[in-house]
Amino acid sequence: MNPCHARRHLAAALCVLTALTAAGCGDRGGSERGSAAVPAAASTASDYPLTFDNCGTKVTFQRPPQRVLILNGTSVAEVESFIMLGLDKSVLANAQSYGVSDDPTMIGRIKALPTGGLTMNKNFDVPAEQVLKLKPDLVVSTWSGGFDAKKGFATREQLAAAGITSLVNPVNCAMGKPEATEEEQRAYRNQSINSSLEFIALLGRVFDVQDRAVDLIGKLRARIETVRARVAGRPAKKVLIAYPGMAMMNANGLPAVMTGGIYDDVIKAAGGVNAFAGQSSDTTRTLNTEQLATAQVDVLVVGQFTPDERPEAEAAKLFAAYPHWAASKSRTYAVVSDGVYLGPLNAVAVEKLSKVVHPGD
Repeated sequence: MNPCHARRHLAAALCVLTALTAAGCGDRGGSERGSAAVPAAASTASDYPLTFDNCGTKVTFQRPPQRVLILNGTSVAEVESFIMLGLDKSVLANAQSYGVSDDPTMIGRIKALPTGGLTMNKNFDVPAEQVLKLKPDLVVSTWSGGFDAKKGFATREQLAAAGITSLVNPVNCAMGKPEATEEEQRAYRNQSINSSLEFIALLGRVFDVQDRAVDLIGKLRARIETVRARVAGRPAKKVLIAYPGMAMMNANGLPAVMTGGIYDDVIKAAGGVNAFAGQSSDTTRTLNTEQLATAQVDVLVVGQFTPDERPEAEAAKLFAAYPHWAASKSRTYAVVSDGVYLGPLNAVAVEKLSKVVHPGD
């Protein structure tokens, strides 16, 4: 979840990042419940023409796409899913980048993708004229707002008229879509690890690589279930996820504290419970010093937003500022970046966190 050239444009991420944080709040069903927007991956060949509803728009694929544009949307979930499914060669241009990752190999692999010489507009995504000029056969956006004409982006109708198919990550249909259905809003609120896996399943169908999708999903699930089994029955320690580099999201200049949805699900899988579980979607924006000081925190998770941040130093600052935390007294912390967000690296984050939440168990 990082805007292009994030170090220069941190403030530009405020609206989208806040919205994505809000998306995680609501029902705490976690990975036992997916978004239901996409059926489970099946190890069968796709039958073209392939037609289905995507966020209220009927999309049809005559064949697997070969010229894909991945829009920015302050996300890396989509580009990382393409890479992990071996769909690199289908990417005509990629606008997603992060610069840090819980999988260090991902940084170079993303950089190796073509960018198509695209530039971002003031809303930090590819403007309509550049999209249409590039002539992709598929445009992928992490959210419905990636096709908002008011932001200077090409609409799904414009793209269809030009013979270009569009696709929104189904769990984010409600994001940037004022007329979102109740089902779309519920899926958006209740993001979980399953939501990340469902997008992989969708790509498997669209690109006729369902065997790969089934294999990848199975491996990721197995890694997470291995951790769940290891920590089962252990006391659920209180875990705080804080991104100091995203302090622009908080009205009081505090680190962005992430709670709800996929954040809670990742923590739960690692054997913990979010220190702010059950809080409203406004927590990231409204959290104040007193609330942070009185929180029960057994494990601090420092989120790294940009490559030039020093997570160890940020952890030390937080420990000094909040000495009453159990985590401060024991100096217990972990460092994550993209693995706690929507995307295919949730398993990596679960493994990382579990080693700190329940070391040696």
